[in-house]
Amino acid sequence: MSGSIRRATITGRVQGVGYRAWVEHRARASGVQGWVRNRRDGSVEAVFAGSADLVSEMIRSCWRGPSSARVDVIREEDAAPDVLNLRRAGERFSVLPTV
Repeated sequence: MSGSIRRATITGRVQGVGYRAWVEHRARASGVQGWVRNRRDGSVEAVFAGSADLVSEMIRSCWRGPSSARVDVIREEDAAPDVLNLRRAGERFSVLPTV
């Protein structure tokens, strides 16, 4: 895939508030590919793939999240294309189990 692939780790009050479902909805609506999952440390991890503009906008929107969330920090980094292989077969964007 051409374009940008970025991994974001979002910390704050992001579990138990519908954050993953919100990310999934926004990603599917914008056409971004990738996945999102909770982490046992209380953060949410997401991978976004698509045009650089779409991926950047998706990460910017993660600062808002659903109304009951509070985002303190988003760490982002480039990711290799193989991280997209974690998606469920046939899905452009997946919600994955907690790790």
